Amino acid sequence: MKRKEYIAGLKAGIPVCVGYFSVSFGFGAMAVSQELSVWYAILISATNLTSAGQFAGLTVIAAGATLLEMALTQIVINSRYALMSLALGQRFGPSVGTGKRLAAAFFNTDEVFALGMARQGELTAAFFLGAGTVAAIGWIGGTAMGALAGSVLPSEVRAALGVMLYGMFIAIVVPQARQEKPMLVCMLLALVFSCLFAWVPGLNAVSAGLAVVLCTVAAAAICAVLFPVEREVAE
Repeated sequence: MKRKEYIAGLKAGIPVCVGYFSVSFGFGAMAVSQELSVWYAILISATNLTSAGQFAGLTVIAAGATLLEMALTQIVINSRYALMSLALGQRFGPSVGTGKRLAAAFFNTDEVFALGMARQGELTAAFFLGAGTVAAIGWIGGTAMGALAGSVLPSEVRAALGVMLYGMFIAIVVPQARQEKPMLVCMLLALVFSCLFAWVPGLNAVSAGLAVVLCTVAAAAICAVLFPVEREVAE
């Protein structure tokens, strides 16, 4: 039974694996362009499995920020995983022990979480770990290929790969911002705050890592006040 569930998870995670490969290829190439070695890039992806967190972390590393700024950046960006893990833990049956739950927490990315929550019936640890395994293979493999490709490319081409991050976020954020007003306002606020930290005397002395944290928290806080989520009243 566990073997069948694991294989089912592997099959369900194949589309995620393919998507992760393309995104992590860009991360690997960018990491090498920021003077990280191929093995460092692979190690980051093998121990994190968080796309936005890794890209943001790479930006903070390139800016020479402190470890505290790195920690604050990751807490802000990856705080959603705490809520996702709580929901995921409730879906697991009582037979899933602490060890399996910890392993599931490692593989708990946005897409793998969606696969697990959409699973009909009881969610088994074997299914979730199968989906997480194949997704991780795509993420780590894409990073390795991107880093290796970036290491042999000319320096001009490697420097140009830096626009891949911005292109990825534009592709993700802009279509949703056109449909949802809160997303558009949040994006514009973050843009304004980023410009202030870049150009206003005094604010431009703030390190890049801390500026990312402050811009994120400020834009999110303002939008939380302007666009509160209405709670559904239970009948």
